[in-house]
Amino acid sequence: MGAIDGMDLGRFGIWTFDFERQPAGVIRDSVQELEGLGWRTIWIPETIEREALSHAGFLLASTEGMNVVNGIAQIWSRGPRWAQTGARLLAEAYPDRHVLGLGFGGKPHPGVRPLEAMREYLDGMEAAAGTVRTRHVLAAYGPKMLELARDRTEGAHTYNVSVRHTAQTREVLGGAFLGVEQAVILETDPDKARALAREHLHTYLTTPYNIAKFLRLGYTEADLDNGRGSDRLVDDFVFWGDVDTVVRKLHAHLDAGADHVGVQVIGTEPGRTAMPAWRRLTEALG
Repeated sequence: MGAIDGMDLGRFGIWTFDFERQPAGVIRDSVQELEGLGWRTIWIPETIEREALSHAGFLLASTEGMNVVNGIAQIWSRGPRWAQTGARLLAEAYPDRHVLGLGFGGKPHPGVRPLEAMREYLDGMEAAAGTVRTRHVLAAYGPKMLELARDRTEGAHTYNVSVRHTAQTREVLGGAFLGVEQAVILETDPDKARALAREHLHTYLTTPYNIAKFLRLGYTEADLDNGRGSDRLVDDFVFWGDVDTVVRKLHAHLDAGADHVGVQVIGTEPGRTAMPAWRRLTEALG
């Protein structure tokens, strides 16, 4: 489980936005401690603070054998040639430790069809491919993008999905890799946990693409609750509770067909680190 050909990501990894805003020294200390604790893989996004490939390179250089996955590098941030050659350098410098996750991402692009844009991007990357093997996955949710991920890359990375979506995704992907991000909160008070979860989910509950995803999964307009989210929806998309409860829920993604789960700890106070929660999860997920 957790494998991409030639790599072992482990069943669980760390998925975090935290490093987007932390100083380099803090990031280095954190990722080295995580590796020392036994975590094999770390997933990083690309928002507005860190460029995807240089960020991945820094994490790879800061660790001895940890895998780094871009989850995701936005295709609008760099041309396909530079994505491929950048990934090629990381693959050459750090063999079998880097996966370039690609996604549509970022600001809306009116008139652009995501599937066509991604297909053209992959064509451009293939034209720039060299002799050093690079590994890629796609951010994918709907059947057609999942099929593209299956046919043209190592597989798919899903974000903010339910266990039901994981089961549906496995049916489309067949034997291709499936990495699933899952938000968690180590909080047993339902009111506190759901308040934090709703804060995290609000953006996703108020944007057209994500609303369409929720509705396809069988949630209703009432579940969306004008961007607030029903308890049912909130509990399906953010796992909360004590460590044992959260771990049990995380294993449900593996049971549904995921190869690997990137665990995103949310609810950390601004300026604080999620390291205490990562430490608590280490032994439980071992």
